[in-house]
Amino acid sequence: MRYLALLLLAPWLLILGWAYASYPKSLPRTPARRLFDVLALVLAFAAATYAGLLGFDAVQPPVPDAAGLRASGAIWQQVFPALCGYGAFAAVLALALPLRARLWRRRG
Repeated sequence: MRYLALLLLAPWLLILGWAYASYPKSLPRTPARRLFDVLALVLAFAAATYAGLLGFDAVQPPVPDAAGLRASGAIWQQVFPALCGYGAFAAVLALALPLRARLWRRRG
């Protein structure tokens, strides 16, 4: 159950990763830029996984009451890791975008 939130979030992260690697078209596509993009995406996915696991561990599941029923709130054990993972992924790419633009902007 630890990886369920990240598994459900993975398609959206793949779409964002594809968009990051594909745009903007105005930057030159050199082997160095492709390597930079791959490293940024690997770092983003690793950060998302790590943040998701920390988020899962941070949420305490609800405790059953005297009748053996659990109060609502168990969904947060899946929602919070997804939010943490998405935030970490977006943060890494938000830092990589301006750096990439600065390193490979067209001069002249």
